[in-house]
Amino acid sequence: MTEITSEAQLRELVGEPLPRVAAKDRPVLHEYDKQWLAGSPFCLVATSGADGSCDVSPKGDPPGFTLVLDDTTIAIPERPGNRRADGFRNILTNPHVGLIYLVPGRDDTLRINGRARLVRDAPFFDQMTVKGHRPLLALIVEIEQVFYHCAKSFLRSNLWQPATWNPQAAPSRAQIVQRLERPEETLEDLRRYYGPEYATRLYRTG
Repeated sequence: MTEITSEAQLRELVGEPLPRVAAKDRPVLHEYDKQWLAGSPFCLVATSGADGSCDVSPKGDPPGFTLVLDDTTIAIPERPGNRRADGFRNILTNPHVGLIYLVPGRDDTLRINGRARLVRDAPFFDQMTVKGHRPLLALIVEIEQVFYHCAKSFLRSNLWQPATWNPQAAPSRAQIVQRLERPEETLEDLRRYYGPEYATRLYRTG
């Protein structure tokens, strides 16, 4: 195994980016970026704590769930989840975050890097209400970089091509939980828990 230990060694292999690629990031949202956010129902939030611990958390809601507060600020609502709060704990010690926004069927993505903070309430929470439920809190991101990422990884993976999908290639959610997390529960009970009714509990706080 031959490691790469310097940027010079890295550049030997991958080369230098074209000037237009190196210069494509911007510090403010363009109107196209706002339209992308309005059409995106899903993003990934990457964080790293002061101790170096890392996390990538998925966030999803109806399209447009990320609220644009101004040209350099966005707000992401938090809904009930597993309560680990790994990414949020990282943000409390290191505010730097990286976001990737997806639009289903699109092979390119929108990337945003910036500094984040957590707020427990604000007047704009009412605008992020879904099915009568206001957010538990919101992640506010002050944008430092925004740019679009090319489609190559999505095209190589055929991510949006249903003919390539094989959900049965991996164990079911119930099987994973029963084997790795809650062995005291029966597979039948877990299949029932993660069945059709699971989607009716997405906004419950209890």
